[in-house]
Amino acid sequence: MKRRNANRALNTDALLGLLAKETPNFFDLAEVVGKWVWIQFSDKQPPTVTSVLAELGFHWNNKRQSWQHPCGQYRDKRATFDPRQKYTSYFPADRKAA
Repeated sequence: MKRRNANRALNTDALLGLLAKETPNFFDLAEVVGKWVWIQFSDKQPPTVTSVLAELGFHWNNKRQSWQHPCGQYRDKRATFDPRQKYTSYFPADRKAA
């Protein structure tokens, strides 16, 4: 729990660096939405995967069916819109490969 709390405070660049180093498969799936990082899977993941995501500081958003990391940017209210429509979004793995 201590590591999870510390990881939730990481900024976007620090989190992406951690993902690239420790969990490259998650880095390949990561989408940056505004300053948050989202990870989505096509299928339900086993508990071993979800526990790693939780330790990295991600939480499950049931409405968006996505694992989300706030990167130290906490909100008081939930967005009533799809943040990808308002904020810039990109996949860092695509930029790294270019």
